[in-house]
Amino acid sequence: MSHELENKQPLWTGDYYNEGMNAGESIFDKLGEECGVFGVWGHGDAASLCYYGLHALQHRGQESAGICTNDNGTFHYYRGMGLVKEVFNNNNLKDLKGSNAIAHVRYSTAGESKLVNAQPLVFKYRGGDLAIATNGNIVNAKELRQQLESQGSIFQTSSDTEVLAHLIARSEHNDIVTAVKHALKQLVGAYAFLIQTQDTLIAALDPNALRPFAMGQLGDAYLFSSETCAFDTVGASYVRDVHAGEMIIFQQGHEMRIESYTEAKNKAVCAMEYVYFARPDSDIDTVNIHAARKRMGKLLAIEAFTDADVVTGVPDSSISAAIGYAEQTGIPYELGLIKNRYTGRTFIEPSQELREQGVKMKLSAVRKVVEGKRVVMIDDSIVRGTTSLRIVNLLREAGATEVHVRISSPPFQNPCFYGIDTPTRKDLIAATHTIEEIRKAINADSLYFLSKQGMLDGIGLGSNGEPNGGCCTACFDNHYPTPVGDEDEIKACC
Repeated sequence: MSHELENKQPLWTGDYYNEGMNAGESIFDKLGEECGVFGVWGHGDAASLCYYGLHALQHRGQESAGICTNDNGTFHYYRGMGLVKEVFNNNNLKDLKGSNAIAHVRYSTAGESKLVNAQPLVFKYRGGDLAIATNGNIVNAKELRQQLESQGSIFQTSSDTEVLAHLIARSEHNDIVTAVKHALKQLVGAYAFLIQTQDTLIAALDPNALRPFAMGQLGDAYLFSSETCAFDTVGASYVRDVHAGEMIIFQQGHEMRIESYTEAKNKAVCAMEYVYFARPDSDIDTVNIHAARKRMGKLLAIEAFTDADVVTGVPDSSISAAIGYAEQTGIPYELGLIKNRYTGRTFIEPSQELREQGVKMKLSAVRKVVEGKRVVMIDDSIVRGTTSLRIVNLLREAGATEVHVRISSPPFQNPCFYGIDTPTRKDLIAATHTIEEIRKAINADSLYFLSKQGMLDGIGLGSNGEPNGGCCTACFDNHYPTPVGDEDEIKACC
């Protein structure tokens, strides 16, 4: 039973102010979120759990949402463009019957913003129904796709997730678990997969554990999520992280089993999850995100103290680091910047003057807090530099006498090939400018980036024998944990 939410008017258009995350340069020049997955095994109200779980993961993708349930071997699914609350309602949720389910929120990083690419992707193959949801990016997807097409495969989407479905369908193994193992071994990249058939649910993580992926429990039911914050939302408890190169398998009539489909490689959890992407109330590898960001802020203060009157953070991901910086220095933390959370999507085109002042539609400076003050502005990263310039100028227009910018991560110099939407290297300001040149470009009185070691110490995974403490830092140091091709050839599209 399939339901698709069609929209006669396109949701995103570059002609309008709020044009969508990947339709060119947006007012907030931040890194593009990844995707989020949520899964349920053995709960009578699986669809509702997925709905609330996706709400908790909404920050990971605002373009589309979908749920596929399994009702004693019969699949029901619904997908639509937009936010979770825009896609689902009581009428379509009540049709999603079943005790097992997988769900997805999507942010397309290169795959087209179309309903056909919304996940979970659902297929018919020789073994019956198959549904797949993923967070991440398959680096060798283009090569595999060309190989499969030359062998007769016909692709229905531009999502690299479909590659896995074809590999499973073409496997010489009839057993789904063995077929999935065989398929996963051919992939290179970062991925957290939820794979559902009529009697099986499989959770699988890439050999470097690049993407966060956790298992929880609610009564006798088991849950999977890209972030632990979703477990709190539905009242579940965290059990463990899915490990690198691991499959956790549930099959009707069998006990849960855990198997390795390949040898785990050097662990390389994305450092930007700790810095920016994950919600502050999530834990990754048992490290709380808010606590890690506070430590980064404290270390940033030690590395780059400057005398000032107030400390403020760019909402929302930089607030924790700003609090840490303020606590370390003794400079008061203030809400100098306020985010408007209700701008939503709009199809009303503003005047050019309003477009140029567009940052004020989403962010406001609190004049009474910053007027006549020396301000330390904490942010988590600088991508192109355009947003930093707008925010610095926003503070100056509100009367700040000095604006000192402190970034709670190293300079972002290299594109990501693992499911984060980043500009090409030539468009990353830190790849083509010195720190002093960046300072001038963003109109700051001073600028300092946290050192890589400071960031890793702040994350706090410890000296576990893994390179960079078990974090992927390729965007900072150009050391990728897997083979990667030319950035113009590889396009991330979960």
